[in-house]
Amino acid sequence: MKLFVTGGAGFIGSNFAHHVLGNTDDEVTVFDALTYAGNPANLADLEGTSRFSFVKGDICDREAVRSAMEGHDAVVHFAAESHVDRSLLDPDVFVRTNCSGTNVMCDVASQLGVERFLHISTDEVYGSIDEGSFSETDPLAPRSPYSASKAGSDLIALAYHETYGLPVVVTRSSNQFGPYQFPEKLIPFFVTTLLDGGQVPLYGDGLNVRDWMYVTDNCRGVDLVLREGRVGEVYNIGAGNERTNREITDVILEALGKDESSVRYVEDRLGHDRRYSITTEKVGALGWRPELAFEDAIDATIKWFVDHEDWWRPLTARVKNR
Repeated sequence: MKLFVTGGAGFIGSNFAHHVLGNTDDEVTVFDALTYAGNPANLADLEGTSRFSFVKGDICDREAVRSAMEGHDAVVHFAAESHVDRSLLDPDVFVRTNCSGTNVMCDVASQLGVERFLHISTDEVYGSIDEGSFSETDPLAPRSPYSASKAGSDLIALAYHETYGLPVVVTRSSNQFGPYQFPEKLIPFFVTTLLDGGQVPLYGDGLNVRDWMYVTDNCRGVDLVLREGRVGEVYNIGAGNERTNREITDVILEALGKDESSVRYVEDRLGHDRRYSITTEKVGALGWRPELAFEDAIDATIKWFVDHEDWWRPLTARVKNR
């Protein structure tokens, strides 16, 4: 199978490209605009691999998408603006990339007759839940420009299935962490800030809860849904590792030999969802389970950033300017 992977120079997309090339005989074309979070270094070790190619391009550019997508069997659509804080400052770019870009992707894929279109989404589209967990059939209630734009992109993709018969499948994954994550997200931002001797900012009381999943576990789930998921269906992917931001902070502090003096409490961000939680029985029925325990995964992630200063240090200036 020949896969067209958008956003493949980003965190999850690059890990997915490595997963596919390391575990299948498929070919992978990465299509990425190389905006601030797209990093060619994430794919450097794949250069020269006969089954890998890279095309620089914007998913909103219809002609560029058509030219690059033609001849592929399936699309895996990771490309998105994905940082909540940035969406509060500049929502327009989120709507353009996540909604207009997804519309272009679906329209071109429909015209070219691709055999599978996997749209990658997030558990944030469901909004916050105090108790229990959201299933795939629950209504969407996004509360930030980011999550609203992702909810819109989900509905655009699913509408192309209903209207034009595009063979769409959607995944909604929980918070992820691991190698190659741009250092603006909580775990890499906190690790790199502490390695630099700085203080980490903890929003509000630090008790917001997320389900944390190692990126390679998510990539296995995404790959399984791509191949085995039912067309027109949505699949939640989560590891069941619910932790507060305070707990995540404490794990990182301990691992790096830091104490409470390295934490500063800041005003909570606008519309900060209290808790995300999703059911995963549907993807479990396909045979997926997370493999790496949370403790092992976060230890491995912290070690990766400690050992790869040459990767993240050139990027931290971008975070400071956010």
